[in-house]
Amino acid sequence: MTFYEPYKSGYLLRIKLAPNANGCGLRGVWQGADNTDYLKIAVNAVPEKGKANKELIKFLAKQLKLPTGNIEIISGATDHLKKLYLNTPPTEEKNALIAALGQGE
Repeated sequence: MTFYEPYKSGYLLRIKLAPNANGCGLRGVWQGADNTDYLKIAVNAVPEKGKANKELIKFLAKQLKLPTGNIEIISGATDHLKKLYLNTPPTEEKNALIAALGQGE
């Protein structure tokens, strides 16, 4: 399960976003055709005018105990497959919080 890795002074997360879902939450780890792992997250918001992206960032900020300003979409803003940058120094606590996301269903 490698949907995250150290990047710059924080973390890079690969996310597969499922917008317009019945509920907001973690849906485990999804593997792409190229064997790249993505954390699958469902959100209630529709994928219009950045609404789903905003809900994704709010959800992750709550789960990881980070300010929303510390999470940035660096690629895939209009795609289901996204790369997010978490601007937080890597620590054992953050490693554990991020790894635990992959266990959530």
